[in-house]
Amino acid sequence: MKKLLFVTTTIVAVAIALPIACSKDVKGRTDDLPALQPAKTDIEGGTWKPVLLAAANEFSVPVPSATTTPDYIAQINEIKTWQADLTSDEKAIVKYWSAGAILRWNEILRELVAKHNLPPYQNADGTYPAPNANNPLAYPFFPFANPPYAARAYAYVSAAQYDALVAAWHYKKLYNRQAPYKVDATVQVLVPQTDLPSYPSEDAVVVGAAVEMLKLLFPGDQDFIQGKAEEHKRARLIAGANVRSDIEAGEALGKAVAQKFVTRARGDRAGTAGGNATLWKKLETDCEARGEKPWYSLETPKRPPMLPVFGVVKPFLFDSLTAVSLRPGPPPLTGSEKMKHETNEIYEYVNNPTRERLRIVHFWADGAGTYTPPGHWDAIAAEDFITKNYSEIRWARNMALLNMSLMDAAIVCWDTKYYYFNPRPTQLDPKIKTLTGIPNFPAYISGHSTFSGAAAAILSHLVPERASAYQAMASEASMSRMYGGIHYRADCEVGLEVGKKIGNYAAERAKTDGAGN
Repeated sequence: MKKLLFVTTTIVAVAIALPIACSKDVKGRTDDLPALQPAKTDIEGGTWKPVLLAAANEFSVPVPSATTTPDYIAQINEIKTWQADLTSDEKAIVKYWSAGAILRWNEILRELVAKHNLPPYQNADGTYPAPNANNPLAYPFFPFANPPYAARAYAYVSAAQYDALVAAWHYKKLYNRQAPYKVDATVQVLVPQTDLPSYPSEDAVVVGAAVEMLKLLFPGDQDFIQGKAEEHKRARLIAGANVRSDIEAGEALGKAVAQKFVTRARGDRAGTAGGNATLWKKLETDCEARGEKPWYSLETPKRPPMLPVFGVVKPFLFDSLTAVSLRPGPPPLTGSEKMKHETNEIYEYVNNPTRERLRIVHFWADGAGTYTPPGHWDAIAAEDFITKNYSEIRWARNMALLNMSLMDAAIVCWDTKYYYFNPRPTQLDPKIKTLTGIPNFPAYISGHSTFSGAAAAILSHLVPERASAYQAMASEASMSRMYGGIHYRADCEVGLEVGKKIGNYAAERAKTDGAGN
């Protein structure tokens, strides 16, 4: 009797009282989603502009064996053997994965971010330990998936999957080997049929790219990641969608493409984004030298600032000089009447909360134990993309555009935060008691606002009929930070403007990548 080995991992988002923000539900979509039925195959996807690949054929994929060879016939018979005795568990995994490879792996990534979005607890001496990528299972676990780290993770996984699928589509059209159920009508079809060639397997390409990137980003979770990968590949065999050689070729291609992104990630300067005590002190003294009140950690004991050098990380949509040029002008002077007015405005909000404002604060909090503001926007996008019946390559392209804009928004936002080192409202008026905790980094500009402005801009381009809804959500996310007492109006309004500029870079890329809207 055949047996399947499934790896199941329960990921628990630990609920602890941390002064970041309120947690919200991090569960992904349910297993009850309908199977992905693309409105079109996007067969010309192999001509779309990749992110890092020099060309779609940069990595070779061997010519597949003909469907009349004994080897191929043996692979067809393997599928029939599986299908002769399907269990309810096997049918369930087919249903789960048939909702879409990009969709499901994005959910898995969000789950991993939520698991690791927990700031380390202090040592007995009042210092804070730092996660160590070389020892990820020792406390504090690596990584601390805070918003900048999460934005970068979403971007790398999405962009690698997209490039890998561009390459896959090139070879699909070149070799044009049909799906098993088109070759042999006696093969059961447990997923929607399509005219897209099956070699190399698009699902296996996504698996290969995802596994390589997630091993780098979440090295302590490799058993969980590999278990999901094996389940996904098995689902395609059971479903009659791919023969084994389709899957093997796709996985190898995905892994090869992902290595380009791994190499880039190792050299994008994110590894030194935490800075050191000398730098932390200099940021404070430089601010004081300008005659301004500097930001300081309001945690007890004081926590080192979150990733103060993330602003020099290499962006995706533009070069580092452009990133610096997107840094906005200064916030109101801390001693100015304008700042006094903006501080008083926040005091009024937190002391006169309404039911609707509290709903907004908690809905957009995205704090410890959640998949962060970038992940929140991924979830919003996924809900809308599900209704569009995109092909896998278009799903990947659109998620890559969204997540590259979110990563670049984090870079510009964090550069701005630590350039101005502006204090939080609670520093200027201790009577302000926040409704959602106080993030451990400077105020200007608002991260939520910058992320949301970028997301709304690119999503408005991709799904124009939803543009007004995206803009409304971005505005609400931005205002949530004022209602919660952790940002001034200038932080939020300028953050939205900066984010929109970054999202527009993604929209301009979309106009010239060959994929259409």
